[in-house]
Amino acid sequence: MFRALPGDLAPRDAQDLMAYPFFALAKTHRTTPIDYRMNDIAIRVEAVPEHGMATIWDADVLIWAASQIVQARDSGLRTSRLMAATPYEILTFIGRGTSARDYHRLKAAFDRLQSTTVATSLRQASERRMHRFSWINEWTEHADAHGNAAGVDLIVPDWFYRAVLDDALVLTIDRTYFALTGGLERWLYRLVRKHAGKQRAGWRFDFRHLYMKSASLSPFKRFAFELRDIARRQPLPGYRLGVDRASGGRELLAFVSTASLSTGSCGQAVGAVVLSGTASSCYQEPGAAFSDGNSVACEPPNLESNQEESNESVVGDGAPQCKTGSGAR
Repeated sequence: MFRALPGDLAPRDAQDLMAYPFFALAKTHRTTPIDYRMNDIAIRVEAVPEHGMATIWDADVLIWAASQIVQARDSGLRTSRLMAATPYEILTFIGRGTSARDYHRLKAAFDRLQSTTVATSLRQASERRMHRFSWINEWTEHADAHGNAAGVDLIVPDWFYRAVLDDALVLTIDRTYFALTGGLERWLYRLVRKHAGKQRAGWRFDFRHLYMKSASLSPFKRFAFELRDIARRQPLPGYRLGVDRASGGRELLAFVSTASLSTGSCGQAVGAVVLSGTASSCYQEPGAAFSDGNSVACEPPNLESNQEESNESVVGDGAPQCKTGSGAR
């Protein structure tokens, strides 16, 4: 058994869970399966009527588990799929309250994680092989003499455990992620963090492609409206979003790390840049919720919307060519 480590650990997420649809994006009871296929990748997520599908808020428990495993490994400690912790430790790590209601919600999350089944070809030697598991194989609650929750033991699946122990398959995320209240916002942050990373040129996805990757049950029209609203509000920590329109009227969601916007590649300071307008230019829009500054026209090298690429992939030399202009166009 691996006993959870104390202290304020850096939150870490498994890249596969960030890049693909594994969780319901709403808190409403979902039993409709997720059936996702892209090239050689197949994912099937199923839920039971009693508990419903594990949600993206339930996935916070897996972020806690990944953070614990990575921290222990880096500290030279022995890790295990069998993990022991107190509900208080888990709740405080993921930014939740510690009332009796919060404890009951955590137990409901354990039930959904345990009863949701996943079958996937990800990281299998052959695309014809499927690995089937639940997010929690089993879990046990411990109580004190007064019947209060004193601890919990849980077993994470081998598929998840092996991914976490591989450095290339884990990314550190911003702790303020736990404060995001919308399911689509949470899903989008994880996707953006996986693909954009800290690349100066950012990344870009077609709205339709994002809709497919989300496995959302909302109509596409509603999904697109919510994406535009997120781009307007800019709630994602560490990233700037913009809506671009390609030839033929296709809408694209562009995103870039705010760290890459601190200094333009031409040497000048750049305020807030939002990608919007024509296919390959990026500029600050009038009335957008950004600080004032010179506009920057760029040629982003790696903004391909429909490739399943990691955030390490760069098309071309990776250095956008920029020219500046005064004000927004």
